[in-house]
Amino acid sequence: MHKNRNGDAAERYYNGSGVFPVYLIKNNSYLCTLRKKDMKERKLTLYLDTSVIGGYFDVEFEKETKSLFEGIANGEFEIFYSSLTEDELINAPLRVRTLLNEIPQESKRKIELTEEATHLADCYIAENVVGKTSREDCLHIALATIYRADILVSWNFKHIVNVKRIRGYNAINLKYGYTAIDIRSPKEIISHEEK
Repeated sequence: MHKNRNGDAAERYYNGSGVFPVYLIKNNSYLCTLRKKDMKERKLTLYLDTSVIGGYFDVEFEKETKSLFEGIANGEFEIFYSSLTEDELINAPLRVRTLLNEIPQESKRKIELTEEATHLADCYIAENVVGKTSREDCLHIALATIYRADILVSWNFKHIVNVKRIRGYNAINLKYGYTAIDIRSPKEIISHEEK
């Protein structure tokens, strides 16, 4: 038995991730996750959609995107990308297609499109979060949700980085037992602090 700082009794449960213990507070008022490591020590996991990779070479988005990639190269983040991203890059210019290869192997993880992700993406469409033409966007969000990325990063303001859409995606996630996903543009991820 563990006592939290308020003196509430809590039982420790292993949550399966190997990173954080989970404590169930005995007064049943809330479920509290206590971190073993200080959050500053843990790298954020970012799911990059295709627009971020293309943004590296786009005049409108390059400054923030290059800062994000610098942070990735410096080991500040762990990156998730998917087979869907690779498929979407097939017809892109060579310099865009090869950008993923420049990310250090230890900083990236390729995740595969699953039946579960396909089903969740279809739920976003069925619940009218977006239309059928945005299915690939929904697949990116579903993958980031299912693989538990901390943040999905995108430059797609119409279908992804949009308050109304984010609320819709997260309502569906919660309805079907998933956690909410944080969705941001690269501009919101990079540090603006003076060094």
